[in-house]
Parts: sequence; structure tokens; C-alpha cells
Amino acid sequence: MPKRTRAGALTALAGAALAAGTALAAPAAAAPKAPGFLAAADLPPRAGTSWTAGKVTAGIPEEVKQDICIGVGLGGGQDSWYRKFRTDLDTSARQISAELPSVRLAKGRFAKLDEDIVSCADRIEMEDPQIQATFQDHGTLPVGDGAHVYALRTVTAWGASDIRLISIGREGRTVTVVDWGQLGGFVDAPVKAFKKTTTTAVNKLH
Repeated sequence: MPKRTRAGALTALAGAALAAGTALAAPAAAAPKAPGFLAAADLPPRAGTSWTAGKVTAGIPEEVKQDICIGVGLGGGQDSWYRKFRTDLDTSARQISAELPSVRLAKGRFAKLDEDIVSCADRIEMEDPQIQATFQDHGTLPVGDGAHVYALRTVTAWGASDIRLISIGREGRTVTVVDWGQLGGFVDAPVKAFKKTTTTAVNKLH
């Protein structure tokens, strides 16, 4: 009886060790892979300077979460990545992309961003009466599963003027936002070049 008990215990220990070894040998779940991103050379040229691209980083920058035009539509940053771009002058840009669990959810994210961007100028003025915001719709682009380009100009009561180009695009389950800005007005916005940038951004997603 004692021998059988000891043998049974040894068998159980061996089984536990094998199970532990199997668990240790099991591969860890792969981290979500970031979609493709724009390179510095893909941004609209800026006279007198060149673009520098930051690293592709997981999540969403805090300033984007607070952005009245795109912050809510981009969600909390799960399965999202961003890349910032800068110049030596006043022009900067960023790209944010999100990989949704399904095409249906990606369509919903695209629609929410579209709605928020279209209503952004009115909401800016409601939030701060000292800012005048003007919106332009520059139409859709035949790339991926769709893209849309917008412009937004803001002028403060003390005279500061900023121009911003924003585009959204979708390819399957992936939604991307390209956001460009500098001092100036609509006349300073490189809309044609930005449309090319948006097309490149969507084509690079996968």
C-alpha cells in the first residue's frame, strides 16, 4: 500500500510538471500589429523646411483625446496607434489609426468621426464665443473603402488664425485620421497635396 501511494504521488507530480512545462512552452498571445503609416515624405511639402516623422506609438495622445473635432470619435485608444510629424516652422501633422474588431464597427467609427468633424465648427463656437470657426467640405476620395477631406479655420478675438485639414479613411476594419495644421487661412491650405497624402495613408494601411 505505501509503495502504491508513493508511486501514485510520483505519477501525479510528473503529470503536474508536464502540464506546467506545456503551459510555459505555449506561445504568448501576439500583440496587435500596427497598420501601415505615412512617412515624412508623404506629407504636403512646406516651403523652407522639411518634415520629420516621430515613431509609430500605441494609443492616442492626450491632446487628441481632448480634441473637440476627433477626440470622442476615436474612442479611448484601444488597438490604436499614432505618429506625429513636425517641421522647423509652424506646420505640424499627425496620423491616428484604429483597428476595429469588425468591419461593422469600423463603419460605425468612420461615421461617428465624419459626424463630429462636420459639426466641429459649430461646437467650437458654442464652447468659446471668442473663437470664430469656419468649415469647408473638400469631398470624398475613391480610395480603400472611402475617405473624406475637410478644412477648418479658426480665428480668435485677439487675431490669431489657424488653418487645419482633417481627413478620415477606411480600409476594411481599419480607420485612419490624418490631421494637418499651421498658422493662416484657407488660402494657405495645400488641399490638393493633402488629398494625395490621404490617398497614400489609406493605401498604406494594409
